[in-house]
Amino acid sequence: MTGGASSKRRFREALDPWRPQAWFVEPERAESGELVPVATVFLTNRECPWRCIYCDLWKGTTTERVPPGAIPAQIDFALLQPGLGKARHIKLYNAGSFFDPGAIPPEDFPAIAARVARFERVIVECHPALVGPAAVSFRDSLPPTAVLEVAMGLEVADDALLARLNKRMTLAQFRQAAQFLVGHGMAVRAFVIVKPPFVTSEEDALRLAWRSLDFAFDCGASAVALIPARPGPVELEGLARTGDFAPPTLTTFETAVDYGVGLGRGRVLADLWDAEKLFAGSERLGARLARLHAMNLSQRVEPADA
Repeated sequence: MTGGASSKRRFREALDPWRPQAWFVEPERAESGELVPVATVFLTNRECPWRCIYCDLWKGTTTERVPPGAIPAQIDFALLQPGLGKARHIKLYNAGSFFDPGAIPPEDFPAIAARVARFERVIVECHPALVGPAAVSFRDSLPPTAVLEVAMGLEVADDALLARLNKRMTLAQFRQAAQFLVGHGMAVRAFVIVKPPFVTSEEDALRLAWRSLDFAFDCGASAVALIPARPGPVELEGLARTGDFAPPTLTTFETAVDYGVGLGRGRVLADLWDAEKLFAGSERLGARLARLHAMNLSQRVEPADA
């Protein structure tokens, strides 16, 4: 699967390893219940080695490890941009794993920690297989008052599906990584895909989303981001032609979000990136997306006619 995925790579834009790809600030309901400004910085670094078939984040990565000093320089650049200085939390997302030494040079951890020391919460992403002592070391380099939150892709609570997605992870490994993080005083955020490839009915997609939410919270996650499966990767183009992939309907996505928020077990955040395009043609699209955005901020199930 890895070789096949690599052979289907299309044109990759040349990126400057000394500059982040993007940055923005948006409000997010914190674990404390407060609404806080959160800065997100999309770091430029080497492509993730896992090659999951649903992912096209490789388009925003380099083919080689970035030089030592590049990641701190990227953070410096981002934090000088308008608005980021007012944020209280920061997400350092790198289209892969923060604790992958081939992506983020470990020798840069002290300098990275110094750049983000003023933030109350630092959120990074990582594959469960790479969760371990490096996370503890980075946490220890942050001020004692700062919380380190690690976001991991659960995707779907089904081992057979995870194997078909080339995730190269089992549910037991996710649980073990989550328990390690929680046991060492770190927070866990999980990513769950609504209607991943090979799930062909809306009913099955919804049941799997519910099961995945339950599993994530059972493992100790304090937040779950629900992501509607989106077209884009070339692998999904072939699966779409055979009927093995289609994005969820807006109704399925809404119902999954309603269920998760209604559990009250932790924050559930609907990923609304490019939602207007993904759900184009849905009835009352604007109002329904506005409702989901409002739920992200309130963490209450809002009336459907709001």
